[in-house]
Amino acid sequence: MTQNEILTANLAAVGEDIGQELGAKMVKDFQDNNPNETEWFYAGRNILDKILSQPGCVGIRMYNAIDEDGNKTLVFVGIDAQENIIVEYTTISTEGQLTKEKGIVADRINRPGTKETGITLDWWA
Repeated sequence: MTQNEILTANLAAVGEDIGQELGAKMVKDFQDNNPNETEWFYAGRNILDKILSQPGCVGIRMYNAIDEDGNKTLVFVGIDAQENIIVEYTTISTEGQLTKEKGIVADRINRPGTKETGITLDWWA
């Protein structure tokens, strides 16, 4: 998908399966060119589901960030169909009242404990 197609696309449809071979090559190329960068981050399904469950959420935007300890991390936010960050949304309380909830801004993802070497297709398995 080209940049122009992305800008005019249904945002929920952005992204595609690129296959293990191309994925491994892209990761290896990055790691070869950026040996001091964090190799990977991990976010669990629970927080991703929580972000995607916000009313009107069509996807997740991931921002590069620096945490309180100076480590590179990612911050995840939900986006709506107009590419706006979901800052707040309306819900109905158990008493039937409309309430405003703050949009979810997520981090606290796991980082690698050790550096992998010799990236091959085997590490996908």
